[in-house]
Amino acid sequence: MNMKTIINKKGAFDYEILERFEAGIALKGFEVKSIKTGHINLRGSFVTVKNNELYLTGANISPYQPKNTPADYDPTRSRKLLLNNKEIKYLIGKSQQKGLTLVPVRVYIKNNLIKLEFGVAKGKKRYDKREIIKKREFERKKGDDRF
Repeated sequence: MNMKTIINKKGAFDYEILERFEAGIALKGFEVKSIKTGHINLRGSFVTVKNNELYLTGANISPYQPKNTPADYDPTRSRKLLLNNKEIKYLIGKSQQKGLTLVPVRVYIKNNLIKLEFGVAKGKKRYDKREIIKKREFERKKGDDRF
């Protein structure tokens, strides 16, 4: 199957990504089909730590076939991330540092497995965001002047 990468643009805008990691996601079968067809929304999602394990929280995976989905299905449930123990301990330490958080960046398929790329991130200040918007507008206007 050929799926485009689903990117969390808001997370990349609001946070400065310092390090990136790749993890598998524990999913149910119909969730896999739904993600492969592109029905996942990472906006507002984040990675949390519970019982020395990492979870993707707040990602919305809409049902593949709504009529065939179990009645108790929660599209925004927390999903366990599959990492080795060394990475988990490192990330728990990073997430407990002041000012750092774990933010999902994108979801993609690698060797027929669904992977989540997330990063250790530091929140941007309002003036940093304004600078990015100004640069983007300048580049856009500069490109329009050529014609």
